[in-house]
Amino acid sequence: MKRKDVDEFEKLCGQLQSTYHELSALSKKSPNDAVNTFKLKFVNRLLNQSNSLLGDKYRPFDDFFEFDTDDVPKNSDAVFMLSQYIECFEKFRADSIIYKSGWKWVVDAEEGEKGDEQGFVYIETIVPKRLRYK
Repeated sequence: MKRKDVDEFEKLCGQLQSTYHELSALSKKSPNDAVNTFKLKFVNRLLNQSNSLLGDKYRPFDDFFEFDTDDVPKNSDAVFMLSQYIECFEKFRADSIIYKSGWKWVVDAEEGEKGDEQGFVYIETIVPKRLRYK
């Protein structure tokens, strides 16, 4: 994992969560209303960027990439899929961090950067939502 991946992760994770909260509010009022095309364009952009970052290993469903713009999803459908992506982001993060005087991302040292004996550097992050001890 590279520093740019951590930056991309944090950006996308924040955008997914804020979009999820926005659409959740709409879904509570009108779950069967269609997502408007303006919002759908940005939801699909977030999903595509998320798919690239998560890869096949962490993407929520093998056969879902984005919403069909010709068959506009309902608010509740968009909320459902965004919640799946948020959970997969958390799994990705939990698998990519360790506890080392606080929770840290494990990233490859970049050129000119002194890493540990394995070539890693550590970037602070927040406590994982679900701790699973081995």
